[in-house]
Amino acid sequence: MPFPFEVPFDQVEADPDTFVDEVFATLSSDFLTMPRGKGFVEYPVFEQGYEELKRVTGGFRNLSVEAIVETVSRMPITLVVLRAMLGFTPPEWAYVTTEQTSVEVPQGAARTLDRNVRMKPFTPMRMNSGVTGQRIHALVETACKLLAEAVPHTPGVLHRLDKADTRQGLKSLQPMVDLGVPYAMVLYERFLGRPFAGHRDSVSELVGDVLEAAIEAALSAAGISFRKTKRAERVNGFDQAPDFIIPDEFNPQVVIEAKITEDDGTARDKVTRVQHLGELSIQGLQPDEPPRFEVIACIAGRGFKVRREDMKKLILSTRGKVFTLSNIDKLISCSRLADFRTR
Repeated sequence: MPFPFEVPFDQVEADPDTFVDEVFATLSSDFLTMPRGKGFVEYPVFEQGYEELKRVTGGFRNLSVEAIVETVSRMPITLVVLRAMLGFTPPEWAYVTTEQTSVEVPQGAARTLDRNVRMKPFTPMRMNSGVTGQRIHALVETACKLLAEAVPHTPGVLHRLDKADTRQGLKSLQPMVDLGVPYAMVLYERFLGRPFAGHRDSVSELVGDVLEAAIEAALSAAGISFRKTKRAERVNGFDQAPDFIIPDEFNPQVVIEAKITEDDGTARDKVTRVQHLGELSIQGLQPDEPPRFEVIACIAGRGFKVRREDMKKLILSTRGKVFTLSNIDKLISCSRLADFRTR
């Protein structure tokens, strides 16, 4: 069977289910593997930070703010270990710190600080009286306070610190340090938090880059002029900017959305986004008039294989122009992009 982009659209409209099967057959998933990316912390590095933090706190029996701040300045990776003990993301830690101290810690600044530490885990930091030093001191102060206190129990509510190592404050930490963590509890908390969730979130853009890089390579090899938009960029004529505009936003003739997802709920949202572009392409036109620009969807990931109706909507809204990583080599020849080929 041909792919939907290889036949006239009226043939796709007549039997979209058949073409859904063809697209499904080319979708694969790499959700079991993730790129390490810059700033990935190997376990031996993390462990050194843990052991140093354990040493200066006397086995986590004395959470001295000043001693921990000094340790962070000397061995920055200990800041990441402290965050892992809380179980917070950098923005969450920043938010709680801003609420509980007189120091405002912007969430963007917390992300940057965390990334800098992961990039240079053993490079000492200058802890002067500047704004960064004040923020680190406030973050450590908040962490020490939260880790030292027992978790309040409220019926029907699960507290974020209601974990095996923080439930009873310092009393919970010490058995973990002295006896080791029961494996069943590790698995339970991992189940609640998704394994490698923090790292997966931090490299989500790198995963998407695989598909976008393949599109860029195809366009560049054909000598096609294109405008690649940035994340959350505002582009005139589009309430949500597509990933690629050919030749540019001043005269859009083809737009490309590159979407990867391993989750069917997220896939539905991304299909809706492409549908909106399809509606925008014919807005204000008569039924017999051709769309102002062609909409192309390049997709990857198992999330798109779950709901047949969503895939049918995607195929119809793009008039059959749905490509996957396995047939991206046909992107130029089977779309209006061929009109812009210069080599």
